[in-house]
Amino acid sequence: MDISEGAGMWDGLGSRDTRSREMSMENISQEVLRRAEKIGPISKDVLQPLRSPVRSPDGLNWMLARLLMLSRRCPYAHVREKCLSVLQAVQDIGVRIPRPLENGPSRFIPEKEILQVSKVNSKTQAIFEDVFAALGRLDNISLVMGFHPKYLESFLRTQHYLLQMDGPLSLHCRHYIGIMAAARHQCSYLVNLHVNDFLQVGGDSKWLNGLEGAPQKLQHLEELNKILAHRPWLVTKAHIAQLLKAEEHSWSLAELIHAVVLLTHYHSLASFTFGCGISPEIHCDGGHTFRPPSVSNYCTCDIANGNDMPDEIQGNHALTDALCEVEALMEKMKQLQECRDEEEASQEEMATRFEREKTESMLVAAAEEDYSVPARDVSRHFEDTSYGYKDFSRRGEHVPTFRAQDYSWENHGYSLVNRLYPDVGQLLDEKFQIAYNLTYNTMAMHRGVDTSMLRRAIWNYIHCMFGIRYDDYDYGEINQLLNRSFKIYIKTVVCSPEKTTKRMYDSFWRQFKHSEKVHVNLLLMEARMQAELLYALRAITHYMT
Repeated sequence: MDISEGAGMWDGLGSRDTRSREMSMENISQEVLRRAEKIGPISKDVLQPLRSPVRSPDGLNWMLARLLMLSRRCPYAHVREKCLSVLQAVQDIGVRIPRPLENGPSRFIPEKEILQVSKVNSKTQAIFEDVFAALGRLDNISLVMGFHPKYLESFLRTQHYLLQMDGPLSLHCRHYIGIMAAARHQCSYLVNLHVNDFLQVGGDSKWLNGLEGAPQKLQHLEELNKILAHRPWLVTKAHIAQLLKAEEHSWSLAELIHAVVLLTHYHSLASFTFGCGISPEIHCDGGHTFRPPSVSNYCTCDIANGNDMPDEIQGNHALTDALCEVEALMEKMKQLQECRDEEEASQEEMATRFEREKTESMLVAAAEEDYSVPARDVSRHFEDTSYGYKDFSRRGEHVPTFRAQDYSWENHGYSLVNRLYPDVGQLLDEKFQIAYNLTYNTMAMHRGVDTSMLRRAIWNYIHCMFGIRYDDYDYGEINQLLNRSFKIYIKTVVCSPEKTTKRMYDSFWRQFKHSEKVHVNLLLMEARMQAELLYALRAITHYMT
């Protein structure tokens, strides 16, 4: 079965009309049962574990995996229930059905704490229905972002425009660029999603054999992809000129802006994916298996999620220390506010503090793990696998400070994007603003707290790591507000997200709620995207002038 044909059968499930969904589900049920009966009872050795995009004869494995996903992720209860009954009927015939490999949408956050599709308020339910109608699935990223529905709505609106609305690039090229960008960080979660989407919109499967199988025009984009992902401060107008003046394989300015926004979107989304420990989608490779469970019902996923350890075993000392951390952080915020009110540092001192913080950020190790060679199924989508993040100054190298007053998103980048790719500048600006200003005035168990100082420190620390300086910000505040374990987490998620571990996620802000840590990841994602965009758009502006 062609994957686009297989996907078309399921479109009716996204309808707002209950009757239409019921009819679609009935058709799917009949087709699945017909294929299962055709195969009949089989021995345990016939069906192998499903690995996308390999499917059993007649595409039955693909359909069963999709039913499993819908039974857990569809926002409509009657569809979830019907999918479960179909899977049970298939099993009764004697055909093995899949089971999920993960406990929930995130490996870091217990499933019970993530807003579940069957227990949400009407606003979030409406957003989830929109996601399901547009994508045919309620993906794990959306479920985790569901902690913050206002942001999720803006994110989905922007992503939908980039991937599906009118624009300079063809639909399949957009998904392929998403694959290229996600692959730079070995993000198999995003690669797998967009491989499926690429095929569904008519993409040539030969492109998926490796970057060398894609058109020259896309191959030429890899250099910019590589630099933006790992060392964006190195992007110059020469890189832009190479793409715009490549004779028969050249890019137009509008196409290049579209591509740059997609690259930065998926680089930063890879950061969020790893930073929140997003699990593989149930219907994708790594999300399910057809192998029966072991004799023991004890699931290793519980160990990974920390669900096997009762709270009392994890220790009261850690809880006490974490409570002290919250109190200490709030006290520092209070003291800094009082210092702000009493005196203001000179411009010279502010510049010195920035340079000191930038230098210190280089000494923060992103992660302890050794470099590992990317798996072939991901690395085929990019070149120069050894190229990764490096700090600004190695062996005497120096990169000048990027002064935000000389080139900023608000005064320069926004208008350039909007001029060459209408409406996208507005969508991005709204998304940046929501992430930056999002607050519930809470910190752990405390309410009525002004968190603006802390949010600004996180955002500006990320931009500082990329050499971007705001003249009106006192960078001395960063060391007061962000401790070392938090800095390690930030640097890893932003610069080398594939090295993020659950231990690192657990080690910072130990008494804060998971929703607050997800909020941190939204800040990291958007600050990183804006930093990459600033370097790319400045280079494009220099080329144009």
